[in-house]
Amino acid sequence: MKKSAILTLVAGCGFAAFAATASLAQNVKVTPLGGITGEFCRLDRAIMFEDPDGTRILYDAGMTIAGADDPRLGDIDALLVTHMHGDHVGARHTSAVDAGACGKPDLSVVALPETNVVRIAHAKGAKIVTGSEMPPFFGAKLASLDGDPKKSVLARFGATHTVGGVGISTVPAAHSNGVNPAFIGGDLGDLMKAAGIAGYVGPPTGYILRFSNGLTAYLSGDTGMTAEQEAVVKGFYGANLVVINIGDTFTTGPTEAAYVVNELVKPASVIPSHANEEATKGGKVIDGTRTAKFRDLATMPVHIPLSGNTMEFSSDGTCVDGC
Repeated sequence: MKKSAILTLVAGCGFAAFAATASLAQNVKVTPLGGITGEFCRLDRAIMFEDPDGTRILYDAGMTIAGADDPRLGDIDALLVTHMHGDHVGARHTSAVDAGACGKPDLSVVALPETNVVRIAHAKGAKIVTGSEMPPFFGAKLASLDGDPKKSVLARFGATHTVGGVGISTVPAAHSNGVNPAFIGGDLGDLMKAAGIAGYVGPPTGYILRFSNGLTAYLSGDTGMTAEQEAVVKGFYGANLVVINIGDTFTTGPTEAAYVVNELVKPASVIPSHANEEATKGGKVIDGTRTAKFRDLATMPVHIPLSGNTMEFSSDGTCVDGC
């Protein structure tokens, strides 16, 4: 082969490698941060989203992140909280990555009255973006740590708050949103506990994230089926990636969740969440689980959120790496 031909071939290969790298750089990175590395476990809720511009958003930090010093976190620009239940805001949390077992997570660290979400946001200097009447609650908690209450910001239904290159909107969720008296503390918290009542900070929410590469993701939070999933999530926002709860009893079960994605939202890809079970062993879905049932019912690719495994999604909602 002539020298000029070899140089042309090498240059072509180099360009192809550069093009492939550039293409991957335009994808959204999605990394579950669960209780046990490589598994999908009972209390797994937290997911980190990273926009191609580097903006990093943590969804429902919950109990499987080992506080603000968890080495998996890195920089965070915003935290999202769908509702005030302890498994989502982090009333307790694990002491370290991989502490405990998949079916019985370690929850030895108490994060009350601030919550894991607030402690992480304060340590990272990140915003907490919520809907309903939740921003004043989180603002007061940040202030109690000598943080900036203005870091707790509102994105109410129909509005959008932008963080970096990511537009954040909230959508309705059919669930509850009581504030445990333990989050309030003091005499008021004691009186509420004695009376058997919780605080109320407006309805729970889901989220719509619109990334700079064009990807639109629907994060359901804890919800049942709603008309908005078709009319708003699909009809207005055109979500092409869905993260949906499948845990049953407290949220949609696997059959109902499959109906939502198959018939209402119709995304290109779906990630199950909030399964309330030890869903995998050795990174493989366990037969007979809710996760297995949902996977088999869904008509689009189902990507299991194995903790620590980063998946990359293109603008049309297709998983192109780490799938």
